[in-house]
Amino acid sequence: MSRGLDDDDLDVDLTDPVLASEAELAFEGALRPRSLAEFVGQTRVRGQLQLLLTAATLQQRTPDHILLAGPPGLGKTTLAMIVAHEGGRPLRMSSGPAIQHAGDLAAILSSLVPGEVLFIDEIHRMARSAEEMLYLAMEDFRIDIMVGKGAGATSVPLDLAPFTLVGATTRSGLLPNPLRDRFGFTAHLEFYDEAELEQVLSRAARMLGLAVDGEALAEIAGRCRGTPRIANRLLRRVRDYALVHGRDADVEAVRAALDLYDVDALGLDRLDRAVMQTILTRFGGGPVGLNTLAVSVGEESETIEAVVEPFLVRIGLITRTPRGRVATPAAWRHFGLAERAPEGAATLPIDDL
Repeated sequence: MSRGLDDDDLDVDLTDPVLASEAELAFEGALRPRSLAEFVGQTRVRGQLQLLLTAATLQQRTPDHILLAGPPGLGKTTLAMIVAHEGGRPLRMSSGPAIQHAGDLAAILSSLVPGEVLFIDEIHRMARSAEEMLYLAMEDFRIDIMVGKGAGATSVPLDLAPFTLVGATTRSGLLPNPLRDRFGFTAHLEFYDEAELEQVLSRAARMLGLAVDGEALAEIAGRCRGTPRIANRLLRRVRDYALVHGRDADVEAVRAALDLYDVDALGLDRLDRAVMQTILTRFGGGPVGLNTLAVSVGEESETIEAVVEPFLVRIGLITRTPRGRVATPAAWRHFGLAERAPEGAATLPIDDL
């Protein structure tokens, strides 16, 4: 079992910003499970990973390369840490945006020790030249380094220590097929249900030393978008509210704290509501194009498309049509508005989609 926060972790002077920050980091580290047995949710993925790691141990070889795909906050980094910990192997962490040249990747790969686990977050954002170098490294544990320039350039092969690559991506469709095909196992992480989130929150509450009853945990679980990272963040805001107001973290405190932080009963935040109210009130429920919607709420269209829209579609508040985004009857009911047909001005050009 992973170590919880002991008295020394919590007995700090929280008025000292350095000590308070260290205590928060200690809490973040303690929240991460250290083994697949401790990991809550993703039952199928856990079973598949357990088989893969156990087989590698029995055969005394490095595990196959692993690709973890899914939305942010579902545990991809934690699973990479577990892969290293359960095999007793060192872990090297990097990210796709940090690898912008083939030389960056060559420096990392050439310094790996035998059996090391290399975790690359947001692997789809690596430079193309680095991706092409990674193909050979994953298959043959070898890279070719170009020495010199022009007609006199030569390729020098460099053997690598056997390693396991764990790649994480929130947009697996952006990975080129040659890279995706070189992973021996691809795991697709799903959103959590409320029962699983209550387990996550219960564990975190114990580590915080926070007494929270089942009704309060269920209230938080219903507002965190099926995402453990958001659940733990909301729990800390409830802790802060209970501490400042000198009250128990009961269901009323949870509702008051989350209302203060603009998180409603469905988990919608300020930006989500701004998007929905714009569609409902300014455009009569739609259809409305993405660019027009972004300008109306004062956000970038990429933010609306990548951050806001997937959740609203998943919970059934909007649908995407060839003419734009349209509010569903559930959206009208949630915001307490009478559904009405859009006026003529609400019909937007198709080129705005």
